[in-house]
Amino acid sequence: MINFIKNFRNDEDGAVTVDWVVLTAAVVGLAIAAYTTIEDNATILITSAGGAVLAQDDF
Repeated sequence: MINFIKNFRNDEDGAVTVDWVVLTAAVVGLAIAAYTTIEDNATILITSAGGAVLAQDDF
């Protein structure tokens, strides 16, 4: 039983797994934030370009 406790205390596989999960979650969160920002700005750009084309069509 003592050997089991010593091995359990020295085993760092769980800590490394938690580190990777947190790191992966952060990367996914940043990717979602970047995608949302790009999507919103692209929509604004397309709307502005469409308005400019319609304004040029009136002349």
